[in-house]
Amino acid sequence: MIALPPIQFDRTTGVLDGANAWERLAALALSSGSKVASAFSHRGYNSCANLLRRTLPERDISVKLNPDATFEFPYGDGYWSKLLNRAYCYEGELELLFRHSADVDYTLIDCGANFGYWSVLVSSAPYGSHDAIAIEPSSQNFAKLKNNADINGNRFEIMNSAIGAVRGTARLSGTKHEAFSISGTSGRGGEEVPVIALDNLLDDGTLSGGGKYLIKLDVEGVEVDAIKGGTRLLQGDSVVLCEEHGNDSNHTVSRYILEHTPLKLIVYDPLSNRLETATELSILDRIKVSSHVGYNVFGTASAFWQDRIDALNASATRRMQ
Repeated sequence: MIALPPIQFDRTTGVLDGANAWERLAALALSSGSKVASAFSHRGYNSCANLLRRTLPERDISVKLNPDATFEFPYGDGYWSKLLNRAYCYEGELELLFRHSADVDYTLIDCGANFGYWSVLVSSAPYGSHDAIAIEPSSQNFAKLKNNADINGNRFEIMNSAIGAVRGTARLSGTKHEAFSISGTSGRGGEEVPVIALDNLLDDGTLSGGGKYLIKLDVEGVEVDAIKGGTRLLQGDSVVLCEEHGNDSNHTVSRYILEHTPLKLIVYDPLSNRLETATELSILDRIKVSSHVGYNVFGTASAFWQDRIDALNASATRRMQ
């Protein structure tokens, strides 16, 4: 069977091309559903979208994120179809930092890259055309990641690997592409994947010790191990961007950063629209209001990046005045 060409969607203009009548109606449902569900942190949206997806032909949608960034995923995918809602902002705290860092000569280390959304964006001209290394363990996801690298001129590197405390192998488990994990898996079942530590990127010459790095860790329960495996990398001009799970009342990742590393813990406070340096964890009790949502927290030992974050906060303060 010949694969259908991707549907085309431009987030800037809202123009949808190449879709039949039913696919157009589905796009309206997916967009409208996201707008309604946004009031509830999109609870239930993924499941509803995936049900709708079963009624659609198997094809991709190619979303133009900006004039220099194209991101493809299966049409109707519950996780990514929120992008059809042009008002939707994916991981706003990361967007804030990446946008403000467009003029910095840094490399993105995109761990748990999934289909490569952030690598596509950060390597695009409006975000500064940065180098990026997208690291994804799942062979299923990696194929889609490779496609997104291809359609964006292979301007970022891709690696098929998991991130952990040490180099080795592990078993990948999970049924949702956005939630595959090597955490808690036994030696049976699941896809066997290679594991590397962040510091191995220095050992292998992939990264230089004197560079500036933003390290996104979306590694589904292995964040602490990943931090342990990046001790040398995180001593330099690096920021680690980790997901805190909304259902984790112990704030495990932030607690580890605060109590067991020399890194400063920085959290995004939606009330002030600032990245606040946290010296204790109670602020997360207020910020983490949805149990099914991930919240990104930052850790850095870099005076350079701390100064950049201070400048970002100053600009946010001026915007609110």
